[in-house]
This record gives sequence, structure tokens and C-alpha cells, in this order.
Amino acid sequence: MAASASASPAASPPRRRRHRDDSPRRGDHRKPRPSPSPSRSPSPDRDADRRRRRSRASPPDRDADRRRRHDPNPSEGNGVAKPSKADDPPRSRARVSDGEEEDGRRARRPGASDDEKEGDRRRRRPRDSDDGRDDRHGSKRDRDRRRRRRSPSSESGSSPDDRRRRHRRDEGSRRRVEDRGHEERRASPERKEPTPPLPPPPPLPEMIPGRTGGIYIPPFRMAQMLRDVEDKASPEYQRLTWDALKKSINGLVNKVNATNIKNLVPELLAENLVRGRGLFCQSCIKSQMASPGFTDVFAALVAVVNTKFPEIGRLLLVRVMLQLKRAYKRNDKPQLLAATKFIAHLVNQVVVHELVALELLTVLLDNPSDDSVEVAVGFVKECGAILQDLTPQGLHAMFERFRGILHEGEIDKRVQFLIEGLFAIRKAKFQGFPAIRPELDLVEQEDQFTHDMSLETELDPETNLNVFRVNPNFAEDEKAYENLKKSILGEDDEEEEGSDDASDGEDEEESDDEEDEEQMEIRDKTETNLINLRRTIYLTIMSSVDFEEAGHKLLKIKLEPGQEMELNIMLLECCSQERTYLRYYGLLGQRFCMINKVFQENFEKCFVQQYSMIHRLETNKLRNVAKFFAHLLGTDALPWHVLAYIRLTEEDTTSSSRIFIKILFQELSEHLGIRLLNERLNDPNMQESFESVFPRDHPKNTRFSINFFTSIGLGGITESLREYLKNMPRMIMQQQKPPSPSESESSGESSDSGSSSESESSSDESEKKRRKRRKK
Repeated sequence: MAASASASPAASPPRRRRHRDDSPRRGDHRKPRPSPSPSRSPSPDRDADRRRRRSRASPPDRDADRRRRHDPNPSEGNGVAKPSKADDPPRSRARVSDGEEEDGRRARRPGASDDEKEGDRRRRRPRDSDDGRDDRHGSKRDRDRRRRRRSPSSESGSSPDDRRRRHRRDEGSRRRVEDRGHEERRASPERKEPTPPLPPPPPLPEMIPGRTGGIYIPPFRMAQMLRDVEDKASPEYQRLTWDALKKSINGLVNKVNATNIKNLVPELLAENLVRGRGLFCQSCIKSQMASPGFTDVFAALVAVVNTKFPEIGRLLLVRVMLQLKRAYKRNDKPQLLAATKFIAHLVNQVVVHELVALELLTVLLDNPSDDSVEVAVGFVKECGAILQDLTPQGLHAMFERFRGILHEGEIDKRVQFLIEGLFAIRKAKFQGFPAIRPELDLVEQEDQFTHDMSLETELDPETNLNVFRVNPNFAEDEKAYENLKKSILGEDDEEEEGSDDASDGEDEEESDDEEDEEQMEIRDKTETNLINLRRTIYLTIMSSVDFEEAGHKLLKIKLEPGQEMELNIMLLECCSQERTYLRYYGLLGQRFCMINKVFQENFEKCFVQQYSMIHRLETNKLRNVAKFFAHLLGTDALPWHVLAYIRLTEEDTTSSSRIFIKILFQELSEHLGIRLLNERLNDPNMQESFESVFPRDHPKNTRFSINFFTSIGLGGITESLREYLKNMPRMIMQQQKPPSPSESESSGESSDSGSSSESESSSDESEKKRRKRRKK
């Protein structure tokens, strides 16, 4: 325990203080401590006994012995003079220095006993073994650094400059040793690992493994591999043709749109769709899921293919139905919306029977929730127009179910508004939601093959058709499809192209002339000129100070025949885009109507068009448009017979159209006054134009018109209509009464001349009889 305590680093701070005090350079200026004995100078015998006791009490210093073994004279080597005995003051046992122990040990050595010598030998043995272990595990550099750090004489006998120089020298030697080790490590052949050579690029396999084709092969490389294969019925060749067929079908389906569908259909039918029917259905479903906005285009493509290959149409319908059922069970709303939209457009193309649509609606509305009702509303919007033509009673039943859900009120407000919007669309006869766009109407209904299936039947998607399989009759099937393709598309165009190439040398001049003529007939269908004209009109309207300046600038614009309508449209659009109505636009429109009747006729057309699409406008735009036309009517810039297009009944109006009529007549009453407006509406020459606004065909419509104008504060213009409603029962009773005797006599007088003469003779005889009776 004492030996470990003396060798631990905790003893180093007292040594530094002791050697700093005992340094010969600074000198010991302190006064010696007074000894407990009365004499000031200690005797040699007493000092020797004190040192002996201290040496026995304190264990030998292992570091000191180690330093002594490596350096026989440490005090002289470090430049420190050994202090004399006379100068050593008496110290306590805990502050005994290593130098004093050395002095005591040297003084003891000549006269030491054999037991003490034997003890010293035993102590040196473990020290030697420790030193040998250090020599084995440590380098000379580490031992020197440790000796310098632990040597008290080196710290006490060196100045700060010497320590800095020694530190730099040690750092330089350490870096040299590390650099030498790095160089040896680099130069040693054992540690140098040779870089392995790069593996050769994998050769193109004869048969590409994997479900997706394995690796990408460029088209030219694919064509070369197809040419190099000698056996056209081998599995390798079949796999290559399968990959080429898959890429071709995916590319054509991804490129199709409403403008190029007519050109892509022959290219698609030129591919072997019988072999790749699974690939075609998979590509159509994935593309439709990725872009639902092109669903009608994909449905039109499937409709064309279905006329030639009905089994492909049935397979696609089966997969879409399974996708719908899977999404319905998983509550996957996006996938369910996409599937129902695809089925709706297939119903529009008469590929799917309308009973499938009604069954789907029944399933969605059986247990109504917010999502299922929303999906059903979207489905009816897509295919409601054709269901109205094919099964009006079935569609009516579905709308009754919608009405019941709306009255129950258990669904969210947002979905209730969707149902109300659906009823408004139905009232407008599905305007804005046509069954088939004109450019996608490619198949006659007589040529179409309609499929009918139920949601409850078990369906087989035939997923094995999506994966390559070796066909033992590959060559025969390819030849059969080639013959079928010729019957569908006609003769190959290659022969015609070959004949054209042969005659190109003879007809070069004629072809050049024809190309020049075709270039002269080219027309710009991008409407660049029209867009520039609209931009000019818009900037002119918005940059003018008043309507007079705007009218003067707009009349300077050179308009081609037929472009006058663009001016009216832009003026109306600019007016509708404003936050509030500006009288500037009304005055400008009035000026153009007064200048030329062409603009007046165009504004009549704009009135009819805007009223038909009034449900698409926002409330702010609707108000501005109504005030604009009210200004034109109030200033007689627009003839009043345009009001004949408005039919004010409960069935023929919507909420938007009623707001439009309300704002229109309120503005007219402000412009003209209620008295002048009433006179204008009661003009006998204009009654035919106002019959639709003030209907008299049925009491229900008459009451609706009266109540409408009364509710908006214009009940004064309905006085004539109220009188007519009061007299209507009397008129109806008169129409239902039998004819009177006077009417019968008048009808008798209108008979032929013979009957009239006979009636006159009979009347004379009756008068004679009356006279005779009076005489009697």
C-alpha cells in the first residue's frame, strides 16, 4: 500500500514545490526550522539516525531506482548540485525529498547489514521485471518521455526556454517517427492490397429473365436481336417479341388523346392484341388511374377495340369491376372514384349495359355515407345524360333515393349541397356533362357489342395474361393474326409505298407542284391572330380614360368580317371581371349598339348565351352582367324582345337565373321608374315577348310570377296579371258551359239557302196562328 502510494502521480505536486524550493540556482534563503533539541546545529549521529528511520518508514521509490539504473548520476547530469548535509534543514516525514532518500541510502550502504542488502535485492527484482515488461511493450521514445515527465530534477533544474526547446525536439522526433512508419507501411509489400480488376460487363442474355424484362435494351439493339434469332419459334424469340409488344402497347396507350385517337387506333390494331390483351387492359387501367381526366379518351379507345375484339372489352370490364369491389371493401376513395368514372364512360360508349350502372348506384346508396354518396353523385354526373335517354324510370328511382337521403339529413352539409347541385344539373338536362364528346364519337351503336354482368357474380381477372408464357403454336398464331389484321385494316401499305418509291423519279416535278399548292392552303389553327386581337381589345379598354376615348380607339382597330363578336365578348368579359359594376362598360356598349346594328345583334346573342350559362357564373360576375344588360335595355340600345328567352316558371328557372332576373328588373326600375317600366311591359305590341316573363298558360305559373315580382319589391308591374288571375275562373266556367239557344239559331242561320227559305215560311205560318188566337 505504501509503495503504490509513493509511485502514484498524486505525489508529484509536493515534489515540484520541494525541488522549486531546493533548486541550487535560486538558492535556499529560508531559515532552517528550529529543532526540538536545545542545540541549534544537529550532530552527525542524530542526522544519520533520523535518515535511517525515514528510509525504513518510506518505501523505496520505484521511479527513482529506474532513473538511477538508466542514469548513474542524475543530479550531475541534470546540472543540479547535491546538497550538503549541513545545509539540509530538518523536515517532517511527509516532506522528505527523493534526494535525501538517495543520500541516506548511499550513507547506509557501506555499513548496512546482510539482511538489509537481501531486502534491497528482493525489492529490485520486481522493479527489474517491470522495467523489462515496459521495454517489451513500449518504445524508447515513450520511456524517455515518461522519464522526463517524472524526473523532478529535470523540471526543477531547467528554465522555461529549455522546456520549450525540449518540447519542440520531442514533437519533431515524434513526427519523424510517424512519417517513417507511414512510409514503411506504404513500402511494405504485405499491406499493399492490389485493386481487383473490374468485372466484365454482363453479356446480353439470349432469354431475358424476370417478370419486367430484366434490363433495358435499346430499340435498335432489340431489332438486331430479333433479326439475329434464326428459330422464330424459340422461347428466346418469343420473349423478345413479347417485350417489344408490351412496350409498343404501353407507348400507344400513353400517347392517345382526343385529337390523335383516330391516327393511333390503326397502329394499335396493327399490334397483336389477341396475344397482348392482358397487357392492353392493364395499360388502360393504369393510365386511367394516373390521369382520370382522360377517362373518356380511354373509354373511346376501348370502344373501338371492343367492336373488333369483344373478349378484350369483357376482360377490361371484369378487371375494372374487381378493382371497384376491392376499393369499396377497403374504403379506398381515390381508386373507387377512378373505377366508377371508367364504368360511367364505358356506359356512355355503350360498351357496358345501363343495368350495371343502376346496380352500382343501388349498392352505393344502400347504406349511404358521405363518401359513397359523393361517389354516386359523381357517377350520375358522368353518365346521367345517357341514362336519361335509355332508362328514364331507373334514373328517376335513383333521384328519388337521393331525395330521401337529402331529407333524412344524416350526411354532411357538403354532400347535401352536392345532391342539390345534382338536381340542378338534372333540371338543366345535364348541360355541361355530355355523354360523348363529338371528337370521341367513333363507333356506331349498331356496331358496338354491349356487355352485361352483375357485381355479385364471381369474376376471373385472368392475370396470367399479363405474364410471358411460351406458346408452342407461336408461328401459327402470328400468321392468323396477320390475316385478321389485313381483314380489319385492309391491304398493307408497304406495297403501295414500294410502288410510290419506284415512281418517285418520274413524278418529282408533279409532287413539288402539289406540295406548293398544299402549302398555300395551310391555315393557322392555333388562333394566334385571334389571341392577339383579344389582347389588343383588352388593353385598349383598360387603358382608356373614359368610354368615348375607348370607343374611338376600338373603332380604329381593323376587324375582319365575323370578328365583331370578339369585341362584344371582350367587353362583356371585362365588365364581369370587375369587383363592382362600372357604368363605363354600359356606356361603351350603348355607344357600339347605336353605331352599328351588327354589334346590337351580337349583344342579343350574348344575352341568350349568358342566360343559358348563368349557373356557371359566380355571384359577382352574375350581378355585373345583369346590370350591364339592364343598362342596354333601359337606354333602348338593346331591343326588349330578348326577354322572350326568359321563361319565369318554377321548373324552368334555377337559383342563379332567378338572381339574374331579380337584378335585371330592379336595375330597370331604377333606370326607368316603376310607372314607365309598367307602361313598357303593358305595351300591346310587345305582349308576345313578355308572355314568358308573365305566363298566363296555367294558374300555377301565373301565381309563381306574381309572387316572384312581389318578393323582390316590384309587385306594381303585376297588376294586369293579378286581374287576369281573378277573372280566370269565370273564363274557365264560360268555356265549360253548353252553347245557348241564340248560338244555336245563329248556327242554323248559317246553313244553306234552301233550309233558310223553309225556316222563313214556317215562321210566317207561326205568326198567322198567333194572330188568329188573339182575335178569338
